[in-house]
Amino acid sequence: MSEAMIFNIQKFSTEDGPGIRTTVFLKGCPLRCLWCHNPEGLALHPEIVWYDVKCVGCGECTKTCPEGAITKTSEGLVTNRTLCKNCGKCAETCTSGARELIGKVMTVDQVLQEVEKDKVFYDTTGGGVTLSGGEPAIYPEFATELFKKCKNGSIHTALNTSGYAKWETLERILRYTDLVLYDLKQMDPRKHIEQVGVPPQLIWKNLKEIDGARKPIWIRTPVIPSYTDDEENIRKIAEFISELKNVERWDLLPYHKFGEPKMVRLGREYILKGLEPPSEESMLRLKGIAGSYEIKNVTCGH
Repeated sequence: MSEAMIFNIQKFSTEDGPGIRTTVFLKGCPLRCLWCHNPEGLALHPEIVWYDVKCVGCGECTKTCPEGAITKTSEGLVTNRTLCKNCGKCAETCTSGARELIGKVMTVDQVLQEVEKDKVFYDTTGGGVTLSGGEPAIYPEFATELFKKCKNGSIHTALNTSGYAKWETLERILRYTDLVLYDLKQMDPRKHIEQVGVPPQLIWKNLKEIDGARKPIWIRTPVIPSYTDDEENIRKIAEFISELKNVERWDLLPYHKFGEPKMVRLGREYILKGLEPPSEESMLRLKGIAGSYEIKNVTCGH
């Protein structure tokens, strides 16, 4: 039985495909986007997060940690992330819920059991299950087996992927995939490496392959002020999309600050600290540019 590291199973999701869905978030990602809103999904291993607002300062975790990684100071409890082995013992003894171990290995059948609980909502709304992350392509056996069983149970499947994987890997998963949610963030190769951490050519190539396989595609572009929101980038993405035949929708997703507190809980520095979301006027302007290319169903949330 295939298994994967899961960091969240989100019920009643309406943002990751059509209808009411269950989104399964897999842990591990090859990208390092500066604006990542799911930083708890980057590492392949479980991680301790600390909610300072829940901490009562009892200090029990300092006694429990076998590595001596937690120190009580005048500014609160400080975790030395270099020493921390993410064993989870501090979370087990934390009575206030201030410490939590994020990431759990689950089998296909365990996840399927959770997914099937809401099948009535999928059937009545045209929803289903979405694999997200992190990057689902890191777990090709798990993703393929889960989607195959979902298809056998008449559950719609959607793959939310960065596209940064070998085509052979994606091709396996796509056999049982009904819809692909695909990120196009930055079309300038140099900026892509600086902002995302990897070159974009493989991502572009795989998107063309998916289009050639006649899979329905929803493109997603995060609109990050001063990074991806310039007119030239949006036009280049539009030109790229215009050459594809199976793109059903293009979502312009405004930057939000949800990733910042998550990074703090993980003990990491948030690079874009202080960055403000784009204005409604800016989003509508970019939507107008995208719409000028006659791309159907361009959306821009705010």
